[in-house]
Formats: sequence, C-alpha cells, structure tokens
Amino acid sequence: MRDFRFSHGLAGFDSYDSVAAECRRAERYGYDAVYAADHLGIPAPFPLLVAAALATERLRVGTLVLNAEFWNAALLAREVATADVLTGGRLELGLGAGHMKWEMDAAGVPWRPFGERTAQLRATIDELGRRFAAEDRPEQPVRPARPSRPEPRPVQRHGFGGTGPPLIVGGTGDRVLDVAAEYADVVSVAGTYQVKGEPPGTLRIGTPAEAGERVRYVRERAGARAERIEWHALVQAVVVTEDRRGEAERLVERFGRVMDAGELLACPFVFVGTVEEMARQVLRHRERYGFTHYTVHGPYAEAFAPVVARVRELTARDRA
Repeated sequence: MRDFRFSHGLAGFDSYDSVAAECRRAERYGYDAVYAADHLGIPAPFPLLVAAALATERLRVGTLVLNAEFWNAALLAREVATADVLTGGRLELGLGAGHMKWEMDAAGVPWRPFGERTAQLRATIDELGRRFAAEDRPEQPVRPARPSRPEPRPVQRHGFGGTGPPLIVGGTGDRVLDVAAEYADVVSVAGTYQVKGEPPGTLRIGTPAEAGERVRYVRERAGARAERIEWHALVQAVVVTEDRRGEAERLVERFGRVMDAGELLACPFVFVGTVEEMARQVLRHRERYGFTHYTVHGPYAEAFAPVVARVRELTARDRA
C-alpha cells in the first residue's frame, strides 16, 4: 500500500525571508511538499518554488495547478526544465484546464469552452513530453543564430513517459479526468465543483459520493495504470474541535447545505475534530477512496501538522 504524503499551499509572499521561513516550518512539521498556485494577483509560481527549494533540505515543490491556457508549451518546457534543475530534481508539475473566467479576461486570454480548454491541456502535455524526450532541438531560422548552449533538460526521469518530473493533473469534469487517467502520475480530485447555472468560478464543495464516483471514473479509464497512480485530494477546510458534530453542523451552513453533517464528516475534502479523529479519518479515506496524498491550503498548515505527525505514528505502528 502506498505511503501517505502531505503538502500545503504556499500562503503568502513578502520577501525571500518570509517564503524561506514558511517552507522551513513546513519541513519541520513533517510536510513532504509545498505547492504554488497559478492565479493572477499572486506570485509567479516557478521563482517561488526555486526559492522554496533553496531554503529547505528535502521538501519537494510543485504547481497545483498551472492553468494551461496561460502557457505556451515551448516556453513552459523551458520553465519546467530550468526549475527542475535549480531545485535539484524536486519539482512536481501540476496542470489544469483553468476555471476562472475573470482571470482569462484580465490576462487578455480568450475564454473558451471547457472542451477546448481540456484539448489544450492534452496538447500541452503531449508537447512537453515531446520536448523533454527530444535528443536534438529543431534548427532555428538562419538569424538569429542558434544559441551555442542547449536548452536545459529536466533532472528527473519520472513523468512524461520517463522524461520529466512527476505530472499532476487535477479537476472534476469527465474530460479533464480523461486526460488525468491517460497521463498523470498523480490524479488530484479537486474538492470543489462548478455550480450549475452560475457564472464560471462559482464553486461548491464536493460530497463523499462525488469523490468516490470520480475516483471510480478515473480507475476505469486508467485500466492497469490505476495501480501506479497516486491519488490526491485538495482539502478545503481544517477545524480542530472537541465538538465534531456541532462544528459539522456549522460548516454545513457555511457550505450552503450541499450535504448534511454526517456526509460532511465523511467528506475527504474537509477535516473536522480532534487530532486523533482527523488522523483516523485520513486512514479511513485511504481505504474508501485510495487517497494517500493530501494538500491543505496554507492557512491550515499549522492546524493540520499534528495530524500529519499522528498519521505517521499510526502507520509506523501498523507496520511494526
């Protein structure tokens, strides 16, 4: 059975020192990785990840997830390879199809139907794999002259058919999960869903039944590959409390009553209770869904750290 991994999103950015302090704290807490998002209004992901790796000894770093609509594949290949080299082979590359229309509008990127965006995601993955695998770069036009130094190659030989860093593909829709089933080393089942009939980016939390159905969907399409996939969940809330049921009732109201309190307590995208209760919840979710990698949002990193430690204790005891 695959070991657990835990990670958190990078919460803020004031200076190199603030990023370094956050990442060193993550390492002390026992987290395995930190991830940067790809949204307007927050720091650019790759420089942030290089800084995170520079500040730590073992922490892996990654994108969760890049918006493929923002990126030219040739330029992205260069960014990925450079970051993998500079992080000493600790990069994980997460890719998605994008879901925030306002960001596309602000960036001057056309807002396309979801089918076209997922086709672009697939094309980006194919082109990255081709570039990582290519032995010879295509000749450039006569002028300017071709640089004397070759483009960087990824250090890792894991994802993209053994030519690049591990690939994470995240989402909830059939088409993006079809891409995940075909290509991803890590399949991330997002904890939020687009609300039907509402503007793009209007999200609600996913239910336990939806989480299970999405995992089954990918497993069926991945076939024999499914056993090699790492199953990942993005946690939307962590609440440490002695009153698990009462807090669940309050969260149900906050999340718009898309499920009852009992369902919320079985949801893999929300952790509520004492440290022991949440650690046991992690173990149950591995049995029910196969999730062995959890990412919590940055503000919850400290609250969830004792759960990380307790899960390590429980799994070590089970092995003994």
